[in-house]
Amino acid sequence: MKQFISLIFYVFIFSVFISCTNTPPVITPCVPLDKTGTIIPEEKNAYSPSAEWEQYWYDGKAELTSYNLKQSRYGEIHDGNVVNVFVTEDFSKVKQVKLDEPEKAGSDRLPVLKLNQSFKFITGIYPYSMMLSAFSPVDINQYPHPVKITASSQEWCGSSFFQLNNRNKQYQVELRSYFEKENDQDLKLDQVLLEDEWWNIIRINPEQLPTGTHIVLPGALYLRLSHKTISAVKAQLSIIQKDSTTFFTVVYPQLNRTLSINFENKFPYTILGWSDSFAGLDGKILTTTATRNKMIMTDYWRKHLNIDRKLREDLGLPENKE
Repeated sequence: MKQFISLIFYVFIFSVFISCTNTPPVITPCVPLDKTGTIIPEEKNAYSPSAEWEQYWYDGKAELTSYNLKQSRYGEIHDGNVVNVFVTEDFSKVKQVKLDEPEKAGSDRLPVLKLNQSFKFITGIYPYSMMLSAFSPVDINQYPHPVKITASSQEWCGSSFFQLNNRNKQYQVELRSYFEKENDQDLKLDQVLLEDEWWNIIRINPEQLPTGTHIVLPGALYLRLSHKTISAVKAQLSIIQKDSTTFFTVVYPQLNRTLSINFENKFPYTILGWSDSFAGLDGKILTTTATRNKMIMTDYWRKHLNIDRKLREDLGLPENKE
């Protein structure tokens, strides 16, 4: 009996020891990277758009324009399409995302003009899907540069993502890539002109397009296709008017590249098309062109049912394809 009681005692002591030495591991919560800060205004008078501008852009709809695309890639020109989606919305200065309840945001509310530029083209057997988003404050006097830019690229080799945030008078840049030479990058850049901001400036007030020699960060989708380092370079900017069309041309001598955007010189300054000449991965210079096809005004975010596919025909896009 004594032996049995002793056995029970030792089993109890052993179980206590095991329970003390095998305590569950403490789960450490994920801590986000420090990306605090807000877009800081310039000490200038606020820009007030015209009544005509507000009537056009604050009517609760977006402007959708399709373009016939001739995309240079792999030493050839490939057919495709581009859709430019311009729409106004309210942004958070601090979080730098669209506000869910702008009426409650107070001084954090920042009205912006958003561009979503969507490219679709096929190279050989596999497709490319690329998209640029630029969020530019409507007050381009106090906020002359976008609050945020994102760009993504998906094709059968993999996907890549670029994001630029305008915080504390600096650019915070993130790159996520499947290419070894690019890898994942987190960078800070001094404020310079951004190629990706010019599309929105044209639509807000083209008189504020810069001219002359400037330091410019090339467009995010160009950097993606060319695999160039994220770095600002010298560029020569000029504006030429021919009849009812204005040509905004950017020459990058260091990149051996010329970008030209042409748009109507009267409100609403519709973008008619563009050309982009640059050297491909093989060093061969080819020219990408986009020519305006069709345009509609609609609240597209509500047009997501099967019956709404017919609107793609109004844009000149395939009904059942991207």
